[in-house]
Amino acid sequence: MTGTAAPASRAGTLPLVGGVLALDFCNTSSGRASEGHQEHLRRAADLLLWAGHAGILDADAAARLKKACADDVFAADLLRRALALREAIYRLNADLAAGGTPMQADIDIVAGTHAACLAKGRLTNREGGFGWSWDVDAAGAEATLGPIAASAMAVITAADKARLKQCHGHHCGWLFLDTTKSNNRRWCEMEVCGNRAKQQRRRGRLSA
Repeated sequence: MTGTAAPASRAGTLPLVGGVLALDFCNTSSGRASEGHQEHLRRAADLLLWAGHAGILDADAAARLKKACADDVFAADLLRRALALREAIYRLNADLAAGGTPMQADIDIVAGTHAACLAKGRLTNREGGFGWSWDVDAAGAEATLGPIAASAMAVITAADKARLKQCHGHHCGWLFLDTTKSNNRRWCEMEVCGNRAKQQRRRGRLSA
């Protein structure tokens, strides 16, 4: 008897609703620690799909990294580093969104990854300002994770923590920055989690 196949990853099509790159990266997993958990970064190839979708890698860089991932050791290490960074960013920001104090270990992972990526990057003068760039052939992992770590550092050091929110949706838990004027956003997407909550409340009233 065969088990049910896992649904295909939606890494290349996930909604980018976090408001910043680091939170969108957290949102490649949802419903953590629940029966509704969905993991969309199951392979290094999924990570590259998402990185292209999120604008981290252009088509050429993604194609070159895909070739590099033919090396199973490189692919496994890239995915391991990516998931370790993602979960540290998630825990840190979930704690902040709940008004708590993040664990120093998570802060150290984010800061350490950021420093390690910058060590292999180059600050270049681009049109409109300076920015970090990486040689994707020499530092493929850093080219993928560097922009995410930089975004996470910006959230930690500069973002208005009162606008850092976690979706109230059932089996969701996605993170986002609330940029609404009223600062009363509750859902990652009103059309998805917000509507599900409305339907659930309606069913509750009808069954009462």
